[in-house]
Amino acid sequence: MINLIWVAMTIIGIVFAMINGTMDKVNEAIFLGAKEGVTICIGFISILVFWLGLMRIAQEAGLLEKLAILFRPFMKWIFPEVPPDHPAMGYMLSNMIANMFGLGNAATPMGIKAMEQLRALNGGTVEASRSMVTFLAINTASITLIPTTVIAIRMTYESAAPTEIVGPTLVATTCSAIAAILIDRFFYYRRMARRR
Repeated sequence: MINLIWVAMTIIGIVFAMINGTMDKVNEAIFLGAKEGVTICIGFISILVFWLGLMRIAQEAGLLEKLAILFRPFMKWIFPEVPPDHPAMGYMLSNMIANMFGLGNAATPMGIKAMEQLRALNGGTVEASRSMVTFLAINTASITLIPTTVIAIRMTYESAAPTEIVGPTLVATTCSAIAAILIDRFFYYRRMARRR
């Protein structure tokens, strides 16, 4: 569906530019956008390779396992239906840790694997389980310690202080994560109360 929306917007924009006689502006925007896209990708690659390398070192050193042990009580509280040794728990922890370091691209495959495992735990049904809804809420509003992607964009555009975004990002994402958990719990308990 989203592909149809993008195609429709593109066609409408081109037709509108043809009617107004501004196709030269459209061509200029296409090439400028392509150039900026490549520039941003190059900036992303360097930052992502660095942080993915650090994550790999942390994994090889056993730091991720120690973080998993540290977060396990919190994870049991947030996801009471998921057994502590289930593969979904490991994928969810890896996803959250990657998101903490602003590695959304690295977190996505782990999030997909976590959802697959949660679905299997739910009996393979189409309806989302409580754990799936909670994980999606937390994943969407995850706490970010180091906003790697934003820092990479700011560095690409030669910001005077690309890392000054760290503090505000930490505050904003902490608030959003707390709000996501509270809203998730509110709707869960309200649904349970209605069933009684």
